[in-house]
Amino acid sequence: MSAPLLELQDFSVAYRTQHQPVSAVSGVSLAVNEREIVGLVGESGCGKSTLSLAIMGLLPTATRISGSITFAGRDLSMLNEEETRQLRGDRISMIFQDPMTSLDPTFSIGSQVAEVITAHRRVSAAAAQSRAIDLLREVGIPDPAARYYDPPHRFSGGMRQRVVIAAALANEPALLLADEPTTALDVTIQAQILTLLRDLRGRHETAIMLITHDLGVVAQTCDRVGVMYAGQLVETASVGELFSAPRHPYTQALLAALPTTEHSPGSLRVIDGRVPDLTDPPDGCRFAPRCPHAMPECRAVPPLAADTDGHQVACWLDPLTRAAAGGTGSSGAGDSPPLGAEHE
Repeated sequence: MSAPLLELQDFSVAYRTQHQPVSAVSGVSLAVNEREIVGLVGESGCGKSTLSLAIMGLLPTATRISGSITFAGRDLSMLNEEETRQLRGDRISMIFQDPMTSLDPTFSIGSQVAEVITAHRRVSAAAAQSRAIDLLREVGIPDPAARYYDPPHRFSGGMRQRVVIAAALANEPALLLADEPTTALDVTIQAQILTLLRDLRGRHETAIMLITHDLGVVAQTCDRVGVMYAGQLVETASVGELFSAPRHPYTQALLAALPTTEHSPGSLRVIDGRVPDLTDPPDGCRFAPRCPHAMPECRAVPPLAADTDGHQVACWLDPLTRAAAGGTGSSGAGDSPPLGAEHE
């Protein structure tokens, strides 16, 4: 099996503040293979966007980073600013959350797509314009040759998102980071954007990391999914495995909170409590203060352990986690509710 296109090993990010560091990402290990769509889900503030900005080399200078990010065999932490700039927007591209703030209101949408091309390719202005028009057509902008000269405010939210995707794909990147690409879009436009991403993966053979809080988006689009909580990766699995047999209590709670046709009005479930303050996170499992199955062993950090199918989970209730920790864990775990019962 070939090496992953992107691999993070024990990766952590802490923001420096006037008082104390904020541990935004803690010990994340994750891989993305070529042509794979990997979803990254979790509540707001769990570190998903920080992780994508770290991969792009766009974190502020007042951050402390540890661990490694390897892309196509290169350790990104070893690159200088110029090498990072050459990689960013070329081999690795990103779709940011808000297409309106991603586009400069003073320039036409076509010139902004063309600029991405000329920043990384030695081509004439005419060739860059022609390529930009082709990209706008590919992402579904009607009459792209005429609309090339329009400013962003003359486009709807869905059309602006398509322009941002065109710019991200301008140099046919090997990896596309899509940070909440369907935020604030209606369900019809959201479905079109997700279909577009899947089609582009097929045509350009691009791997995609899709960051979202919407498990419905994950189910429609992704091959695998990682679940993050309070800066930590708590479970990864194939989409089918995660939805059919979630093993971490947090994943089970997220799935249980999804609305279904069986819910009566006012009966939607919520996860009690709140995400911990990352300036002072709890010891051990960070979900333990909100977990209905918390036990004394949860004061220790559970390792992320994998089965033979690659399903990973970090929870002391899970036999794999206890085995990975050398057999430590709850002596009474067998008396705990079976994993998956909370979801069921």
